[in-house]
Amino acid sequence: MVVGARQGKNYDESFKKKILRLILKNMVQYTAGRKIDDINSGLRIFSKATLMKYFDTLCDTFSFTTSATLAYMMTGKFVKYIPIEYHKRIGKTKVKLFKDTLRTIQYIVEAILYYNPIKLFLALCGMILIFGAINAGLAFAFHLYSAFLLAIVSVVVAILFFGMGLISVLLKQILMKNRFGDDFN
Repeated sequence: MVVGARQGKNYDESFKKKILRLILKNMVQYTAGRKIDDINSGLRIFSKATLMKYFDTLCDTFSFTTSATLAYMMTGKFVKYIPIEYHKRIGKTKVKLFKDTLRTIQYIVEAILYYNPIKLFLALCGMILIFGAINAGLAFAFHLYSAFLLAIVSVVVAILFFGMGLISVLLKQILMKNRFGDDFN
């Protein structure tokens, strides 16, 4: 897949759009495990035959480009970005910024669960462990027994989530082998 990576002074349009694009970009880069220049660019060239293998897992609305790029990247397919100048928009966008951002985040989480579920479980484990560390600090600083118990429970829950993540990876491997056969890495 070859993607036109939009750039230039007109690309961000507004501060709100710039922040939302930055959040989206970081989420997608974490998901794919590599740098992504423009996740939502509609200017792309791809093999229809290759994309059809992923068709039932791709979004059929605004986030089609995001889900297609993630499907390619997370199964080891070629994705190349070519920089293109983005000029001032003529007319109005059909994108509903908040609503479509939430919908895109939903498809990113679905892609993580489908192609690389351990990433989601690791993020959850990290948040739970941070919560536990904060409680451990509170327990030692203020001699709070309840905070100490929360810290212990947090560690146990993080271990359980990590185990669930490992099981999800095994299930993903079985699913991908059944779906793609020997083409799957």
